Amino acid sequence: MSEPPVLLLDVMDTLVVDPFHRELPAFFGLTLPAYLAQKHPTLWLDFERGLCSEADFLDGLFRDRRRFDHDAFIACVQGAYRWVEGMEPLLIALTARGVALHALSNYPVWYLRIEKELRLSRYLRWSGVSCITGLRKPDEAAFLTAAAAAGRPPSGCLLVDDREANCVAARAVGMDAVRFEGAGPLRAVLEARGVL
Repeated sequence: MSEPPVLLLDVMDTLVVDPFHRELPAFFGLTLPAYLAQKHPTLWLDFERGLCSEADFLDGLFRDRRRFDHDAFIACVQGAYRWVEGMEPLLIALTARGVALHALSNYPVWYLRIEKELRLSRYLRWSGVSCITGLRKPDEAAFLTAAAAAGRPPSGCLLVDDREANCVAARAVGMDAVRFEGAGPLRAVLEARGVL
């Protein structure tokens, strides 16, 4: 029997519900479109790549640099982290089968807050987080670096991600990829491929 692939798992909206869409705008009393229009256009990307500190990110979150309660905001974000329905049992099943799991996530140092809330490290290694590697999906180097960290060639890895652009980019470097559409469909795909 061939060795199962290493699973490279996106985190936000694949494993963990992303507070960006609801909780963050609501904290400021804004709709998502209003929040998007008022926030700094590129600072989040710098924060994800580890190019600015949390304090600098919070100070510059809005174009107008308005002041707000940073501690309350962070508490709101951290309190909103929760499992995508059905994903923790799926990770438990994969771990029981001995499948190696690694995070491949565009996310800032706040991944440590996710870890504090949900303890994903019980199931996976945080080896491909953009704030650590400085690389964001769909950059080819993000996938190659993640495969190297997992000790496999790209062909020995399976990306699971909710964004089709990331799946397309992973396939371009020789990885297999599955677009995440829920725990049930993912479980069916993994069973069909003999991973579960």
